[in-house]
Amino acid sequence: MHNNHPSSSVAKQIRNEKIGFSIFTFLTFLTVLPIIAVIIYIIYLGAPAISWEFITAMPNDGMRAGGIWPAIIGTLYLTLGTAVFSVPLGVAAAIYLSEYAADNQITRYIRLAIINLAGIPSVVYGLFGLGLFVIFLKFGTSILSASLTLSIMTLPVIITTTEEALRAVPRSFRVVSVSLGATKWQTIRRVVLPQAIPGILTGVVLGLERAAGETAPILFTGAAFFLPRLPNSPMDATMALPYHLFVISTQVPGMPIQIQYGTVLVLMVFVLVMNIIVTIIRSRARARRQW
Repeated sequence: MHNNHPSSSVAKQIRNEKIGFSIFTFLTFLTVLPIIAVIIYIIYLGAPAISWEFITAMPNDGMRAGGIWPAIIGTLYLTLGTAVFSVPLGVAAAIYLSEYAADNQITRYIRLAIINLAGIPSVVYGLFGLGLFVIFLKFGTSILSASLTLSIMTLPVIITTTEEALRAVPRSFRVVSVSLGATKWQTIRRVVLPQAIPGILTGVVLGLERAAGETAPILFTGAAFFLPRLPNSPMDATMALPYHLFVISTQVPGMPIQIQYGTVLVLMVFVLVMNIIVTIIRSRARARRQW
């Protein structure tokens, strides 16, 4: 009896692990199921509207006909503009906080402020962009104003995730690099940053995905209600998929539901393609990582 006790204890532990694993699997399924249901619902209602004309044509008949090409290009311009302004500044700020700034009360307040900025509603950023970029700096309602506003909104996410990615790189990498004669900046540029690229890309894509799907900031700063042409410069207003979707869903009577969900489907694919591209780059960077 005494010899069988350990085996029964192991069996009980294995049984408990299986029960726990089953519970977590079920909870994961419950979490994923609504997401899958929403995607299937969007595809079911939106797929009939998808055609070459819907993707590449200009809107007409009060946006009840034609396509959404200006909105797709406008969303692309806004996302690229946001990346141009937010990624270099966000990564630079994270490098300073992680590698150069002293761990004192001031830097702790700065990190707390960054975290609080991430929780501010997007409409507040839109009003801030309206006051600063559109009115005070006189950029007008333009791609530039909207991109700068979206950049400020995405900076907290990029800074926070980049700083965490940099701090995750083992300290020994820095010590070995400096001991071999490299300067601090050379160590950061050639050792730390390449190892932190997967985490940095995660923060960048999270920020840009939020920027691509926001309506309130561009509503005040750069989005046009109906503009059946492509913008010619960063100082022009543009249509954008989130705002276009808001307009056709709330402001245009008699809008076919297929066009509404077709627009949702295009926006979803836009974000998915961006995710796939970043995932491929991140996977290759992880394959080269040395820890």
